[in-house]
Amino acid sequence: MAIVDQLVQALQDESDSLDGLVATLPDEKWATMTPSEGWSIAHQIGHLLWTDRVSLLSITDEAAFAELVASAMTDPMGFVDAAAETEAARPPAELLTDWRKTRARLAGALLAVEEGRKLNWFGPPMSAASMATARLMESWAHGLDVAEALGVPHPEGDRIKHVVHLGVRTRNFAYLVNGLDAPADDFRYEITAPSGELWTWGPDTATNVVRGPAVDFCELVTQRRHLSDLALEVIGDDAAQWASIAQVFAGPPGGGRPAQS
Repeated sequence: MAIVDQLVQALQDESDSLDGLVATLPDEKWATMTPSEGWSIAHQIGHLLWTDRVSLLSITDEAAFAELVASAMTDPMGFVDAAAETEAARPPAELLTDWRKTRARLAGALLAVEEGRKLNWFGPPMSAASMATARLMESWAHGLDVAEALGVPHPEGDRIKHVVHLGVRTRNFAYLVNGLDAPADDFRYEITAPSGELWTWGPDTATNVVRGPAVDFCELVTQRRHLSDLALEVIGDDAAQWASIAQVFAGPPGGGRPAQS
């Protein structure tokens, strides 16, 4: 299976998993607040819907997408919050139906992107594979928030490897958005999959090492948990600095979440 096909399937599986958590919720439960400050379950699904819709626009109408980016740049973070607020105000059944239709259209559009084409985004242009990975990462992270709000386990599978890989690849981005110079040497990452398989990146001779469970690693890079609350071993000064600013999502530096322990 081609990499884009794999990623789109993983995205669909992750979205379906989250859909299963909210599909039968009574309307009043959609107002349940999540760990993301000020965001209810409806905000979380509304944000995923909006971002899927915007991703689809990038693929299908470059001129309209450019107009959207221009308007968003006046207030990047406020723009995202405002969009989530608008979507969250819709009736839950309508919101859920729209999200299902939009994500299905996005999956089809991603599979049809011509090889070598770069898709415009709020940051640098990216391939269809990179866009699918970014959507998978967001679906996983916001799904985690919803699961926590409902007090239920967040279903995990080895498709999370794509999110881990994105976290590894965006190491230098975290330094860039924080106005820092990235270390010259590569890190070693030794990450244990939900299935127990060991995934590795980087030279085994590296003096800066990050190791631990895949879920914990992804919680770090999506800023869903504070480092002190995670079962991660971080070796080396450079790795420690990176772990304090790790960020896989686009935009300005995130504030992260406070330590719980």
